[in-house]
Amino acid sequence: MKKTGLLFAVATTAVFAVPVNAQVLNFEGIAISYPSSTYPFINSFYNGGTSSDGTTGVNYGITFSGNAREACLNTVFTCVSSNVSRGGLGDPSSQQGGLVFVGGTLAGPATFINRSAGFTNGFSFFYTAVISVGSFTVWSGLSGTGSNLGTLALSFTPNGPCPGFVGSFCPFVATGLAFAGTAQSVTFAGALDAMVFDDVTFGNAIPGTPPNTTVPEPASLALMAAGLATVAVAARRRKR
Repeated sequence: MKKTGLLFAVATTAVFAVPVNAQVLNFEGIAISYPSSTYPFINSFYNGGTSSDGTTGVNYGITFSGNAREACLNTVFTCVSSNVSRGGLGDPSSQQGGLVFVGGTLAGPATFINRSAGFTNGFSFFYTAVISVGSFTVWSGLSGTGSNLGTLALSFTPNGPCPGFVGSFCPFVATGLAFAGTAQSVTFAGALDAMVFDDVTFGNAIPGTPPNTTVPEPASLALMAAGLATVAVAARRRKR
C-alpha cells in the first residue's frame, strides 16, 4: 500500500507542479519573411488567427490592443529601416521579432495585452527604452479593468552600441513583476513609439523560458492522466 501511495503522489506532482498558466511569446513568425520591412500588426496571431501579413499563430487565448505591431530586430541579420537591436540577451531563437505599440489614431483608449483565461504569479519581458520612460500595470479584469494587482516603472535602458549587433536600441534589459491574485490583462504607459519588448512572459517574474514555465502539451497531459489512471487501478487491486 505504501509503495502504491508513493507512486500516486509522484504522478500527481508530475502533473500539477508545472504552472499551466505560464506562457512565453517570442514574436517570431509574425512576418511573412525575414528580414521584414512590413512590420505587421499582431492582430489575432496569438489567439488562433492571423497577423496583418496573413501568417497564422498558435491559439494561446492572448489578444492585443489594435496598435500592437511586430518590430524587426537587428541582431543576427539586418532589417530594412530598423535600428532596434536585441544586444544578445535572452533566447537565441527569439532574435528576429519583437513587440512595439504604435501611436497616432491606432493607439485607442488603452494599450494592453489580454489573457482571458487568466494568469498568476508574475509578468515579465525583455525591453529597450531609449526615448522615454513609462510603466506597466497588471489588472484583474480585461483591457485594464478590475483591480490593480501591481505597477512597475520602466526606466531608460542603455543606448548601445553593442559589439557585434547593428542598431542603437541595445542591449535589451530584463524586468518583471510578481503579484498576488489572478490577472487577465496588462496595460502599458509611455510605450507608444518609444519601447520595444520581447519574450513577454505570463506566469513568471523572470522573462524567457526558466525551468518552471514550460506548459505541458495536450498529448503530454493525456499521457500523464493515463498514468494516473493506471496507478489508481493498481492501488484498488492492491487494496482488495
